[in-house]
Amino acid sequence: MKNDLLEFECNGIDARGNFLIKHTGYGEDVSPEFIIKNLSPQAKTIAITLEDLDHPIKKFTHWVVWNIPATEIIKESISSDENIRQGMAYGWHRYAGPKPPKRKSHSYKFTLYSLDCEMNLSANIFKKTFLKNATGHILQQGEIIGEFIIE
Repeated sequence: MKNDLLEFECNGIDARGNFLIKHTGYGEDVSPEFIIKNLSPQAKTIAITLEDLDHPIKKFTHWVVWNIPATEIIKESISSDENIRQGMAYGWHRYAGPKPPKRKSHSYKFTLYSLDCEMNLSANIFKKTFLKNATGHILQQGEIIGEFIIE
């Protein structure tokens, strides 16, 4: 399968590349809205991961979610339902936005994947297991990096 670039915008990151407080652990801690620009017509579902690139544990996962219906707009505040699954990240089965120590800047990377199927996986898995199972089903992939610091 072809793995093309997935182009998207994230309303939780401003024009300067900084996270809006609403989408962090210091705010409402809700997942942001995503607007996809070139979704493959073969896409059945979308998956999203969020990693802290500056955490002492390399690429520390804050969020892994899959089986989001393929659509050009993913609304904010994603929650699990009978199809949408949120794996283990940061000790929870939910979005856990940026929350670095005060006065420390961290970079965070959202990666979106369009997939050719639904993934029948337990919610008790981590990002690594999700990605292993998604191999061969990823049609497109794209990423956005945002910064966050709190004084």
